[in-house]
Amino acid sequence: MMKILNMLSGWFVGLFRVWRREFSHVFRDQGVMLFFLALPTVYPLVYALIYNPELIRDVAVVVVDNSRTAESRHLVRMLDATEPVGIVGYAANKAEAKRAMHEKKCYGVVEIPADYARRIGRGETANVSFYCDMSLLLRYRQFTMALTQVQIAAGAEIQQRTLADLGLPAAALASQGAPLNVSQQFVGDPSQGFSSFIMPGILMLILQQSVVLGACMIAGAASERRRRNGGFDPLGIDAPATATVVGKTLCYVAIMLPMVIYTLHVVPWIFKFPAYGSIVDELLFVVPYLLAVSVFGLSLSVFVTERESSFLVIVFTSVIFLFLSGLTWPRYAMSGPWQLIGACVPATWGVQGFVHINSDNASLALQSASYTNLWILTAVYFVAASIIFRFHRPKRLKA
Repeated sequence: MMKILNMLSGWFVGLFRVWRREFSHVFRDQGVMLFFLALPTVYPLVYALIYNPELIRDVAVVVVDNSRTAESRHLVRMLDATEPVGIVGYAANKAEAKRAMHEKKCYGVVEIPADYARRIGRGETANVSFYCDMSLLLRYRQFTMALTQVQIAAGAEIQQRTLADLGLPAAALASQGAPLNVSQQFVGDPSQGFSSFIMPGILMLILQQSVVLGACMIAGAASERRRRNGGFDPLGIDAPATATVVGKTLCYVAIMLPMVIYTLHVVPWIFKFPAYGSIVDELLFVVPYLLAVSVFGLSLSVFVTERESSFLVIVFTSVIFLFLSGLTWPRYAMSGPWQLIGACVPATWGVQGFVHINSDNASLALQSASYTNLWILTAVYFVAASIIFRFHRPKRLKA
């Protein structure tokens, strides 16, 4: 019995010593502090400022008007009156308009056919062509919204004019009502802004990168100290592998919790991002997320042998983790292997669950799948990190 108590006592003493020493590593190393404190502080502000204003407005468009009638000019004025489109001029033909697009003087071309007014007068369908620079899908989305609005408004005007020509009051059409009335409700992003859409997920990715990079830099510094001292780390702590993993993890979680409050609540408040979820649910969801990314970072840190190697993690993983999270492309549309790889990354479930809780006001119970998967990843990477630390500890520190 006393042997068991001594083992438990030694385990907790080792945990506390590792936890205290890890705090020392963090706050005495400017590079590590850069990842743990500066990165989650500055990056959200930089990204949010880059994406402001959230909507693309007055995108340059050139008109090729082959009709040159009052009706075609009215159509152009309607397009120019929309928020997304800004008519910057006319072109004599498509070749001139194409040249303007290649020179980036415009990003869209509207071609009105010569028989536009005649077809409208006859009650026939008039075809207007639109050419769009597809180098940025956001522009195409805005163009599509503007053209749809103009199409509906122009169609209503033509119908009213037809009724008037038949001797019927224009109000008759309004009294009948539209055959189908569609009410759009933009759940989670009422402004339809790009920043409001992408930033909640980006914030979770920033938290993961901060912890992973900080853990990798600490491991790289320890590896460099061992090389300088013949395989011995003078700042290392001789403690059981599990105590080492738990101590380091608790240190990272304690440091990152204030950053979580700042990143997930202060930044959205500053920039008016969607924040409809319960703060309690969000914090309960973030706890397993921080634990998962901490042990995930510790599992990766064993492969880092130099401090500078941690910067390669930024280059190699940032874009991959972004795509695997399902933030820019839905996970269900990915192939099976990519879904499996994404399921092994804590940020995937962190982004999925937090976005629904924060933007869609989903409860923690509704995100039980993501919540459970985070706990599973925490357990899996804890076991992996413990095994790695057990068999990759310096020989002179092994019990």
